[in-house]
Amino acid sequence: LNVTEEKFVLDTLAGCAEYKSILDVVVNAFYVQDGRYCPISERNLYLVICYLATFQLEDIGLQHFSRIVKSLDTAKMQKFLRFFFNDLYLNTWIKDEWSHFYDSMYVKENWIDPLLRWQPKVQQLIEKLTDKLSNRTTIVKTSRVTQPKEFNLTAPKPRPIPLPPPAPLPILAKRQPVPPSIYKPPKERKQLEEIKTKNIQKAKVSVRSLTCVCKGGPFFLNTLPVQGKILTGRETDPLLSQYLEVFWESVLTQYFQELTKQAQDLIDNIPIKLNTAAILREGALYQRKLEEELKRIENLQQGAGDPSEFLEWQKQMRGKDLEEQLAEIECRRLQGKLSHEEAVLARQNVIQENKKKADLLREEKAELMNLYAEKRLQEQKEMKELVEQVAEGHKNVKQVKAKIQEYKQQIVQQVCEESEELLRQALEEEEEKNRKRYELIQQIRAIESIPSIKHKFVDLTETGGHGLFGEMSVVELRERLALLKEAQKAAEEEKRDQIIHEKQAKEQLLLDKLDQISQFRAELGRAAALKQEEKKKSQSGERPMKDERILFLQKKIAEKTMERKKQEGLL
Repeated sequence: LNVTEEKFVLDTLAGCAEYKSILDVVVNAFYVQDGRYCPISERNLYLVICYLATFQLEDIGLQHFSRIVKSLDTAKMQKFLRFFFNDLYLNTWIKDEWSHFYDSMYVKENWIDPLLRWQPKVQQLIEKLTDKLSNRTTIVKTSRVTQPKEFNLTAPKPRPIPLPPPAPLPILAKRQPVPPSIYKPPKERKQLEEIKTKNIQKAKVSVRSLTCVCKGGPFFLNTLPVQGKILTGRETDPLLSQYLEVFWESVLTQYFQELTKQAQDLIDNIPIKLNTAAILREGALYQRKLEEELKRIENLQQGAGDPSEFLEWQKQMRGKDLEEQLAEIECRRLQGKLSHEEAVLARQNVIQENKKKADLLREEKAELMNLYAEKRLQEQKEMKELVEQVAEGHKNVKQVKAKIQEYKQQIVQQVCEESEELLRQALEEEEEKNRKRYELIQQIRAIESIPSIKHKFVDLTETGGHGLFGEMSVVELRERLALLKEAQKAAEEEKRDQIIHEKQAKEQLLLDKLDQISQFRAELGRAAALKQEEKKKSQSGERPMKDERILFLQKKIAEKTMERKKQEGLL
């Protein structure tokens, strides 16, 4: 395409994409009414004609538009133009549908009115297309003669200008290797693992000793007071077993709590190595706390109130809320245990039913296996008879196979003789080529072995003579490099001294921070110890109360456990 045609095609494509929504309204309605039998593959054709008639008819003119329409299928264009340039359609539903996307006044003035002005002239075009359809005559296509064309040879490309060699890459300084301590685990983790292993071993030993006592050791509780009566160890009353479970559970719980407390004390006493960021962070924290405390004392001196009473009341209320939450959690745990017992009972019932079903299935399977064995014997008899019949037919085939085998062997022998002759000729030709190639290589090696004498004397004090600015000899270059190295070394020494001074100042700051942190930690430890003693005194005066719901659920769980054990005895 030339420039004008290419611009027209691109503008048409862009316009169809921009106004696709309003063009789809017309084309979809055409396919519903007049174009029911038109193929859907021609949809883009109608979109382009609709766009040209609506937006480009003023620019391209009716003559150019008529030439485009006549170049296409006459029946399809006549049907579509008659549908689109209908006065009733343009003034009613097309205008209303386009008004959903754009302003109604803009649609009427810029699109509907121009289409109505062009409607009489387009009607004449539609009548011409109708006459052409009524007077259509068959046109015989004549064969075209092939016209020769010149070859479109590619012009040779100009040779590129050789580029200068790339600059050498700079040599980077050797980096320091990664210290091996990075890949080693910390010592604190190893100490924690050892403490954990020792605690597990102690727990195993204590549990083993308690188990020996329960099995009838010298300190076994032969008699236990329960609800005003004495129960002996030989009785099989479920209440006794329940009491023993609760007793040993409380003993083991208390023991493990003590072990956990000891391990926590050991973990707290392990020294932790702090890095620079941790020291500065903790020092800033304590400094902020100190400023807050000083501010609080200042406010008290100025007459502000002490919030300690409110904080104490808030602490008591939070303690009550915590007790209620713990009671609720215990109720949920007991409810879960109760549902577990009920699920175990249901599972035992299902196991009994499955056993009955399995017995019935085994009986049915035995009957089916008997029927299958009888059927298999009958099939084996029929197969044996069929094999005997086939063996009789194979006897006559063996003679024919022997004759065919002899004929094939004769053909193979002839082919082998011919291939050996051809292979021998090829080997002789290859040997002759190798001999000539070897003689040529020997001649080339003899020429290369002649020594060539080349002497070139270099004076390091003279310049290259290339006429460049700043040109110097090798000796001068070496002297300048030596001076540069000395200057660089002096700069490195100065920078090293500066880094050492900064490092010493930083270490002194860290030592001051560590002293401040240790003082704050000691004060906080003493305050925590006093608070813990007060808490123990307050807890010793209180009496633990149990919720009625917890007692009710524990009783119900005991009943379900007894029922489950009876069911297990039956199973």
